[in-house]
Amino acid sequence: MQRGNQAERKREVPPGAGCNPAGSGGGRHHGSSGETILGSTQHAPEQDGHRNALAVIGTDAAGLAGLPARSLDLVRTAALLVAPQRLLVELETWWSQEQEAGRIPQEQPCPDGLASDRPEQIMEPLEQALAAGRPAVVLASGDPLWFGIGRLLLQRFGAERLRFHPAPTSLQLAFARIGRPWQDAGWISLHGREPEALATRLQQRPAALAVLTDPTRGGVSEVRRILAASGLEAAYALWLCERLGHPAERVQRLAPATPLPADLDPLHLVLLIAEPPPAPAEPDALPLFGLADGLYLQQDDRPGLMTKREVRLQLLADLELPATGVLWDIGAGVGSVGLEALRLRPDLALWALEQRGGSAALIRANAERLGVRPAAVLEGRAPEALSELPDPDRVLLGGGGRERAAVLAAVLERLRPGGVVVIPLATIEALAELRPLLEEAGLAVRVSQHQAWRGSPLADGTRLAPLNPVLVLSGRRC
Repeated sequence: MQRGNQAERKREVPPGAGCNPAGSGGGRHHGSSGETILGSTQHAPEQDGHRNALAVIGTDAAGLAGLPARSLDLVRTAALLVAPQRLLVELETWWSQEQEAGRIPQEQPCPDGLASDRPEQIMEPLEQALAAGRPAVVLASGDPLWFGIGRLLLQRFGAERLRFHPAPTSLQLAFARIGRPWQDAGWISLHGREPEALATRLQQRPAALAVLTDPTRGGVSEVRRILAASGLEAAYALWLCERLGHPAERVQRLAPATPLPADLDPLHLVLLIAEPPPAPAEPDALPLFGLADGLYLQQDDRPGLMTKREVRLQLLADLELPATGVLWDIGAGVGSVGLEALRLRPDLALWALEQRGGSAALIRANAERLGVRPAAVLEGRAPEALSELPDPDRVLLGGGGRERAAVLAAVLERLRPGGVVVIPLATIEALAELRPLLEEAGLAVRVSQHQAWRGSPLADGTRLAPLNPVLVLSGRRC
C-alpha cells in the first residue's frame, strides 16, 4: 500500500548500516557545549533553541539529495541517523559527495546509522543519544505524522522533545499530478480493514476520495470491485497513481473496462473524483424502475443524500400507483422516486417539492435523463407551498423534518378519497409521532421495516454490507 509516508522498497541492509555502526561513537569532535564543530562554525541540534530535540525529517523520492537546506544542516550535524534501509544505503556515498563539495569538513566522520524498518529497535538508541546530548535525526518518507513513524516517536518521547520537518504526502503528490485542488477531499485506508468501509464511505458520495490501497488484497482491483458493487462506476473517475515521487512514477485515468497494467506496482494509491454520470444514450434503453443510484445527478454539497435503489423499489410498490391522477413528491431530493413513478405511469401528474436551493434545476435535469416530464417542480417549504398544488391521489412524504407532523396534517386535509400516503422514516420516534395522525384521520394504516444488504468484496469472497434500515408508514383513505 502506498501511504502518505511513501512505503519503502526494502533492501537487505544490516540493522547497523551507515557510515558507522550505531553505538560506535564515530570519533566525532565536540566542543565543551556539546555542539558539533564544523570548521569555525558551531551548529546546535536545532537552531530554534530546542537543543535536545530530536529532528524528524520527511523525505521525498530523491532521498537525502532532495532535502531542503535546513533539513540538510540537521543531517550534516547528526551524530546518530535513523532512517529506512534504502536511505542508509545511500548515506556513505552522499556523505563523501558532501565532503568533496566542501559542505562537510573532510575530518568529520559520517554519523552512526540505524535502520528504522523495525521501529521498536530504534527507541532505546535514540533515548541514549538524547540523554548524552548527541544530535540525533530520524528520516522518514513523506510526512512522518501521516501514517508514519511520528506517532510511535510521540508515544515514546512526547511532543516537547521532537521537531518535525515534513515532506509532501502521497495524497498531496497525487492531487498535484492530476491538477485538482484537494481541500474538499477525503481519504480512507483499506490497509488491514474490511472493504465495506469503502462501500459505506461511497454511500456518502464524496466529491473526491483518496484510497490508500492494500496490495495484499488486490489494491486497485479491490477498489474497482467495490465501485461496481455500489453501482457507482459511472459516477467516479478512477485515477491510478503508482510510485509517486519516484523517477518511474505513473499516473493514469482508468475507464471501467480498461485492463490494469501488467506491471502494476504495489506502491500505488487510487483517487476517486466524482463527475456527472454520462447521460444514457436513449432513456428507452433504461429499466422502467430500479435504476442505479449512480445514474442520478446529485447535490454537490450533499452527495449521497438520496433514496437508495432498494428503498425506491419498496416505496413505488407501497404507493400502488394508479394509471392517472396527481402524485405529490414532498421532500423530493434529487427526484428519484417520483421520476421513476413517471416511468411506470407516464400519465400521472407529478408535482415535486424540495426546499433546497437549486433543487428544481437538478430534478428537471434528472427528468430529462430519464425521459419523463413532471407537471411541476417547485422549490419551497411544506406545508406552506402545498397550497399551490392540486389535491393529490398519491403522496410520498420524504421531508418535513421537525415540521413533519404539520406537513402530514396538511396532506391529510387534501388527500382525495382512495388516496394513499407513503412515508419513509429513519427512527421509531418519528413513527410513533406520525402513526396516530393517520389513524385519527381514519386511514387504513400499514407499517413495515426494510433492510437491504449489498455484496461487498472480502478477500477472495463476498460479504453482505448493510444499508441503513428504513421504516415505511403508509395509509389509505377509504
